[in-house]
Amino acid sequence: MRPAPLRPYPVPAATQQPAQTTQSARYLTNNEAAEFLRLSPRTLEKQRVIGGGPRFRKFGRRVMYAIADLETWADARSFEMTSDPEYVARRSGPR
Repeated sequence: MRPAPLRPYPVPAATQQPAQTTQSARYLTNNEAAEFLRLSPRTLEKQRVIGGGPRFRKFGRRVMYAIADLETWADARSFEMTSDPEYVARRSGPR
């Protein structure tokens, strides 16, 4: 007698993941974005006023950040070393 072929183990409906949306459609609040970037929420608030922070969106009174925008902003601030000419130019620029 042959053993029955193995069937994939069924995943219970409660643990199935919903269909993933594109990551750029996910928005974070100011506090969530600050936690994502490991910054103070106040830092993001200041950067919205004076500039230099990540792109944000306003939905009524709510300020929201797209994850893709936060990652793009963070990637634009990556350097290999402190003697990198681009790093030196940014650090010596106006504040």
